[in-house]
Amino acid sequence: MYPIIINLMKRLYKLIWLLTFFIFACATNTPTQITIIDGEQIFSLETDQRVAALILVEAGIQFLPSDRVFADGVSYQLNEALPANLHQLQLRRTMDITLNNQAMQTSATTIADVLTESGYRLTANDTTTPPLNSLIVDSVPITFSPAQLLTITANGQVIQIHSSANTVAKALAEAGIPLVGIDISYPSENEALPADGQIRLVKVKESIEVKLESIPFSIEEIVSDEVAFGQDEIIEAGINGVAMIRTRVRYEDGVEVSRMQEDKTILQEPKTQIVASGTKIVLSPIGGDTPYQYWYATEMYASWYSPCNSGTGGCSYGTASGARAGYGIVAVDYSIYSDLAGMRVYIPGYGVATIGDTGGGPIIETTFGVPRTKWIDLGYDDNNIGGLSGWVTVYFLEPAPATIPYFLK
Repeated sequence: MYPIIINLMKRLYKLIWLLTFFIFACATNTPTQITIIDGEQIFSLETDQRVAALILVEAGIQFLPSDRVFADGVSYQLNEALPANLHQLQLRRTMDITLNNQAMQTSATTIADVLTESGYRLTANDTTTPPLNSLIVDSVPITFSPAQLLTITANGQVIQIHSSANTVAKALAEAGIPLVGIDISYPSENEALPADGQIRLVKVKESIEVKLESIPFSIEEIVSDEVAFGQDEIIEAGINGVAMIRTRVRYEDGVEVSRMQEDKTILQEPKTQIVASGTKIVLSPIGGDTPYQYWYATEMYASWYSPCNSGTGGCSYGTASGARAGYGIVAVDYSIYSDLAGMRVYIPGYGVATIGDTGGGPIIETTFGVPRTKWIDLGYDDNNIGGLSGWVTVYFLEPAPATIPYFLK
């Protein structure tokens, strides 16, 4: 406090020295009746002085160097010369205020005057509390937010504005592109304006897609002795179910960025299809000129061999059944031979044969991708090789075995 008083006294002495100069300079002025207003006090003084400080001293009014006067409504410094035809002198005393939480003193009349005298360049987009045209009163707190240059990117366009808004959302609203619904901004809407002035607005839209989806029915197999072996019969037809799926699709600036299934409602449950797999042995004629009846027919992949073309490097006439290798003897994989040994079959293009030998089913499985239970090797005589190969129909001739092999069921 004391350094402030000493400083003010030094300034006052300097002012008095200047006033002394003006006393001699203005000594020849004609006396004039002047009304002096100091707050609520009004004085009348006849004086020939034309410097405000000298007039106030003559009137016995104490003042500070930072005070100012208004001569007939026009602002003057205390040491300025006043008009010769002066009628009224109003003293504007220095007041304590805070500007953006910083203490200061001023004798300015309005908020705008304080900011201008403090070096601020005012624009229409600045924010000031109280308003710019408010009169200064003692201890008034002033908040000033100068407008900031913002660059806003929205929907592929760039907009520049000046704003003193305290949040991003308010700045966007001032720019005429407010956040609507679930729109998002970077920085987020409640954050302060970014230091670099860059704001990005993303227009967000979500829609719900509804579609119907088929639910495949399952198949339940049952065994029936009323249906012919090798045949399947639909006892109850299956019905596909129906599901309704709701999917939320999100778009940002018109571009799809995500989709998420919200729920799935079953409108109709699927109905299981019941299929009867037959076990009843029914003999059927092969047909045509072939005088045989069969109890089972299936597709098998055929290869051929003969005693001297068996891949052993020589001639081999032995078979797994003991019969002589050659035409009329066919081989199957060793894993199923015991179930099929001795059965008679008919192969169109080959004729009737007996399953009496084993072969290399795994080689066929590896080379051609044919399951070993679906392979048959046709025997030929060395002097009469037909060479039938590829997929053929194999008819298993009567009589049927008492037990059906598992791999045929």
